[in-house]
Amino acid sequence: MRAAFLSLVLTMPAAAQAPCATDAMVVFDGSASMAEIGFDTGATNRITDARAAMARVMPDVEKVRRIGLVTYGPGPEGSCDGIRLRFPPMSAAAAQMKAELDALEPNGLTPLAAAVQHAAEVLSYRLQPAIVVLVTDGNETCGGRPCALGRTLAATAADLTIHVIGYKAESDFFSWNNPEASQIPKGDTVAKCLSDATGGRFVSTQTVEELVEALQETLGCALIGQIQPAPRTKSGSTPAVMLAPS
Repeated sequence: MRAAFLSLVLTMPAAAQAPCATDAMVVFDGSASMAEIGFDTGATNRITDARAAMARVMPDVEKVRRIGLVTYGPGPEGSCDGIRLRFPPMSAAAAQMKAELDALEPNGLTPLAAAVQHAAEVLSYRLQPAIVVLVTDGNETCGGRPCALGRTLAATAADLTIHVIGYKAESDFFSWNNPEASQIPKGDTVAKCLSDATGGRFVSTQTVEELVEALQETLGCALIGQIQPAPRTKSGSTPAVMLAPS
């Protein structure tokens, strides 16, 4: 019900929508595993599915929120140095988002903690409200500590929310390379610490449709606890509700 209502809000005419007050950064996983085709991916690899989901969501989301993009992964073989700011929050970001993701060639490892921190810095998270949406298929593999980072960001932020969307994400089989693996339930990605610490959502998705829904809910204007009633008309009737954007 909530997802259907949010979808309706996103597809309302632009003139009827209130712009979201908070800028958002997407942190997109471009590591080598996003190129894998396996028994769980069907005919396409993970990055193809993630590109398709983002292309479906962005034309509606760009009408209501300024969005930027950070990617990680591509770089020298096996590199942890592939974090890139593709563009800071901007209006009408759909075309730029599609161009950047279409050109992204998966490679390298997964410095997701450092990438999320970089996105938060771009948003000046210490001074103003900020939203980060991490889209990933795996776990930290570059020695970062997402759980510690989540606590630090929450303690120093003006108002930061980090949402984590796992797409066909696997549990951390290489826990020996992840000092925080014991802090999360078995089968979860350590990135869940980031959303837990900042009051965000952790969504595990397995299909493109689930990924689209998760992106709509985290990048669209959230309903902040209530629907504000519209003023009554002279006839005494009540017109359509007014939404409180965040």
